[in-house]
Amino acid sequence: MRIQPLRKGRTYQLGVSLLLALSLGSCTEEKKKNLPTPTPTTPTAPVVNEEARDYAQYTTLAWNDEFDAGALDQNKWVYELGGGGWGNNELQNYTNSPDNVFLSSGNLVIQARRQQSGSNAYTSARLITKGKQSFQYGRLDVRAKVPKGKGVWPAIWMLGADIDQNNWPRCGEIDIMELKGSRPKELISTMHFGNSTADHRFKGITQVQPNDLSEDFHTYSVVRSKDLLRFFLDGQQYYSFSGSDASPFPFNNPFFVILNVAIGGDFDGNPDASTVLPQQMQVDYVRYYQYK
Repeated sequence: MRIQPLRKGRTYQLGVSLLLALSLGSCTEEKKKNLPTPTPTTPTAPVVNEEARDYAQYTTLAWNDEFDAGALDQNKWVYELGGGGWGNNELQNYTNSPDNVFLSSGNLVIQARRQQSGSNAYTSARLITKGKQSFQYGRLDVRAKVPKGKGVWPAIWMLGADIDQNNWPRCGEIDIMELKGSRPKELISTMHFGNSTADHRFKGITQVQPNDLSEDFHTYSVVRSKDLLRFFLDGQQYYSFSGSDASPFPFNNPFFVILNVAIGGDFDGNPDASTVLPQQMQVDYVRYYQYK
């Protein structure tokens, strides 16, 4: 079989094609060599205690105050001072006076008094852990004996530690225990949330107890895990609040604790002739537990 000789022009075209192919191959190879090495991804470690466990499994004491010293531990607590109604038309002025807050027989005592202070007819105290200690996942217990009387408003509650960056209610509010002094058998637990004050929303429960809560000490607890909060009275669960109950859901963030007794305002109205003052909230301890 005779082989047809190649023409000069065709030989040139093949040469150019071959050089172009080699050049592209070299360029592709160079690009491959210059590709950045992928950074291996490290799995994100779960936040401590984000998994929900049984109440009794929270046994590691991570923070506490037993109120056994001679004076309030100001490495743990801050006095929040002032009047002005606190957004609820309350009547008290919060002070750091020993008339309103002191330690006695191993208890913290917050005492509300009928006592003129500036333009306020009543005085009381409000203590917070803001800037000292915040709490995320775990179990917070507060053993306390609460006061009663028309217009007396004791509260054990929490606010988002980012409140200075995200104003209320965006930061979130956890009311572990509130009591209308005129209805001392009613334990009220409420969650507050929303994008702004105009968007303020809340959800909670009023749990009626067989006995007057002011008659004795009780342990008020919240167990916080990821997307879930559970509320307990003396170790018995009575309410839960999950991620599907709020949007936005700020309750996975760190929060600080607040203990106070307010007088008057929108919650239970103002004191009347039946209200006996002074009234005290006595706190045996505040304890924060985690599991191992």
